[in-house]
Amino acid sequence: MSLPAPLAMVDTNGVMLSVIVADITTLPVDAIVNAANASLLGGGGVDGAIHRAAGKELVKECETLGGCETGGAKITRGYKLPARHVIHAVGPVWRGGDSGEDVHLTSCYATALDLARTHRLASIAFPAISTGIYRFPPERAARIAVGTVVSEVSAAPGSITAAVFCCFSQDAAAHHVAALNELGLV
Repeated sequence: MSLPAPLAMVDTNGVMLSVIVADITTLPVDAIVNAANASLLGGGGVDGAIHRAAGKELVKECETLGGCETGGAKITRGYKLPARHVIHAVGPVWRGGDSGEDVHLTSCYATALDLARTHRLASIAFPAISTGIYRFPPERAARIAVGTVVSEVSAAPGSITAAVFCCFSQDAAAHHVAALNELGLV
């Protein structure tokens, strides 16, 4: 798998975790995670970019899934993407932090990893779920993302050998690197 040079890379229980700045739609991984809305039919930001890059077939498959609840995830083929699969994770809208946002965001990452293991995928790339239009504070989201992925792959990596935090900006990447530092991994 050829990815841009990582800003941080660490091995956790045989799973290589890395933080990169890149366009997630270009990554040659087994699955990219889509920061989806509940309809799974496309939207703005990462969601729109993934749908555009994958082609019309992705929407057609998503129409058969019946949507997805916040905190959940569903898997489809990747179609025209370099990634073989898309895992659509529905993150929470930030409402101040007292409406279960942390629990729902944690569930997005854990459920996506469960789907990857169930489908025997080796590599997965995550965007910064809910940090765009859903306004989840990016530092807090990065700590949840990194903490959940580290915990999950440490407990049961299954088939996963690589997990990538694919950030859209240097600032977002810095939050993920800081979260790895807070866990004493970098």
